[in-house]
Amino acid sequence: MLRIHHLLSRRILVALIAATAFVWVDSLRADALDGVLEVRSAYVNVDSGVFLLHARIEYPDSPAIHEALQDGITLTFELDTRVERRRRFWFDAEIVALTLRRELAYHAVSERYVVKDVRSGDQQSYATLAEALRQLGTVDGWPILVEPQLDGGQYQVSVRAGVRRGRLPSSLRALMFWTNDWHRTSEWYTWSLPV
Repeated sequence: MLRIHHLLSRRILVALIAATAFVWVDSLRADALDGVLEVRSAYVNVDSGVFLLHARIEYPDSPAIHEALQDGITLTFELDTRVERRRRFWFDAEIVALTLRRELAYHAVSERYVVKDVRSGDQQSYATLAEALRQLGTVDGWPILVEPQLDGGQYQVSVRAGVRRGRLPSSLRALMFWTNDWHRTSEWYTWSLPV
């Protein structure tokens, strides 16, 4: 009898933990990336034959993002950039397609938000999530093109911002492996390239 009681108690405990985990995961998925995700402005200037991109992006800032970061989830922020030569009677020709990729994580020991450039490995830390998101939304002087890549004609530049779930702590991998709700992109922001 004692063994049956023990097995029932154990099953009830496992069921309670599973139910709590599913409710927690569902609350993370529900409105995690709600809010503004928009490229507010972007332009290119030329310095010694190199085209440098400057952009301002507004990323969503929600309590769910704050909680997810504090629970150990890493978020990846991307800025997709493409330069195309306009064609009159055919599809535009893609000259360049690049992605600036950065990660945002919360460091529990220092209680700071860490922004990491994935390519260079450079890191900066910020006291608040708002400061980190402001930095992520600021792109200044990112080289996207050099003059020899252009051979006359009309060109346009398009940029689009995105945010998605990056690395998960091992304790959450089994619970969230099937979800794809932590991915969102903005509309393309397009303008003519002055050449």
